[in-house]
Amino acid sequence: MGRTPLRLYMSMSVDGYIAGPDDRPGQELGRDGGRLFNWLDDRMSEGINGQVYAEAAATGAVISGRRTFELAKRWHGDHHDGVPIHVLTHTIDPADEPPGSAKFYTDVNACAAEAREAAGDRAVLVHGAGAARALLAAGQLDELELHLVPVLLGDGRRLFEPTGHGHVELELVRRLEGRNATHLRYRVVHREGQQP
Repeated sequence: MGRTPLRLYMSMSVDGYIAGPDDRPGQELGRDGGRLFNWLDDRMSEGINGQVYAEAAATGAVISGRRTFELAKRWHGDHHDGVPIHVLTHTIDPADEPPGSAKFYTDVNACAAEAREAAGDRAVLVHGAGAARALLAAGQLDELELHLVPVLLGDGRRLFEPTGHGHVELELVRRLEGRNATHLRYRVVHREGQQP
């Protein structure tokens, strides 16, 4: 059996934005960015959107970027079901004690290892573009679950800005058509310089 997967869950516009312009506290999704989450209106349904949401809620740990963690008001210490929250950050202030089960990390590999261990036989849910990029660069991100929303935002925050990380091959392993979103799951096959 393979390692516990680290799986990014991210809603995204067709033109590649994960938030509208000017995302900040009080306007966390940016202007018009809330459109990316209309599919969650069906999250309690028995349809495709409900299935995808239930899978995310069944994960055993969370890895988040610091910016996402703060914009989400630190999830008040509980993302879902009390699972551990692992927050990637550039610096740690010893006086800043995160709430609940949250813990700060500056080492990407240590964060990934502890999240995998905490999740056991369940996947690890990854939140945030910065966390996704850092995990991908470290060879730790295994899957991308992209909720592709049929809208062009035209501007905002992109999931993958130019990073210099080179070529990464993905394999589509699942495609589900939900209302207001197409759910695409990709497996990271290999990165430039690695054997497929």
